[in-house]
Parts: sequence; C-alpha cells; structure tokens
Amino acid sequence: MAKKKAHASHGTPAVLALERAGVPHTLHAYEHDPGSDLSYGLEAAAAMGVDPGRVFKTLVADVDGALVVGIVPVAGTLDLKALARAVGGKRAAMADPAVAQRATGYVVGGISPLGQRARHATVLDASAEAFDVVYVSGGRRGLDVGLAPADLVRLTGARLAPIGRG
Repeated sequence: MAKKKAHASHGTPAVLALERAGVPHTLHAYEHDPGSDLSYGLEAAAAMGVDPGRVFKTLVADVDGALVVGIVPVAGTLDLKALARAVGGKRAAMADPAVAQRATGYVVGGISPLGQRARHATVLDASAEAFDVVYVSGGRRGLDVGLAPADLVRLTGARLAPIGRG
C-alpha cells in the first residue's frame, strides 16, 4: 500500500499520527453530503466504492465511568455489553456526543481512532482481522484512511474482540 503525503487540507491529527509513525496508509477524500440519508460510515463506503464490512466507525462509550473507544463495521452496531466485557467492565452506554467530541478532539461523524486528544482504552472488532486493509475516519467528515488492521491496533493500543453486531 503506497503511503500518500497529507495535503494541507488533510493534515488532521489522525493523518499526522500516521505520518509520524511511518505507517503505510492511503487517503480517501470525498464530498460529504449533509443531506444524505446514509450514516456517515455508509456514506463513506459508498463514496469510496468499498464493501461496508471493511469500513469501520469509531464510537465512544462510557464503561463504568471511563471513556472507551469501540471500532466496528459501519454496516453494524456496537454491542455495548461485549465492549464492557472486553475491557473488564460491567456497564456501558454510549457517551454523550459533546463528551465524545471534547475527549477525542473530533466532531461526530469524523471521530478517528487515531490522533485523539487523549488516549482511551480502545477495542477493535475482531472482524477487522479478515482484511488486509480497513478504513477508518481520517479525522473529519469526508476523509477516510486505509491501513492494515495490525497497524491500527498498534497505533491505538487496541485489543481485538467481537464487539460488533450485524
């Protein structure tokens, strides 16, 4: 996979983190349609012409009072009980969007698991292991990055677990 340099408009913390780490990645910019009936992730998959099973969304949950990042395929949902189990917790609920934005430094629909403001426990759905390349938000709506799942795990400190449904 060829590494592409970020253009000034792509210099998000996520892209900069990939470049600093020397991780091979691809950038996929597309025009985000605010009026789209699709979720942000499904819109990205359609715009890139990629199987939605390879495109992952980054969600922030509160597990027993601590923020945890769950990364699951855009075609499915996050299993909150499985996420809690994966980090040794008991109860999980989706974090308030404003809390997620403050904690990550990204806006909803553009939250990347990479280059977040603070490091959070992170769990990547085990389905990612089936692919050579997965796609996650590049740190803004209309930008995804493609990278190897192993690099995503390494850069985020993620553990792999079956946390997705659907």
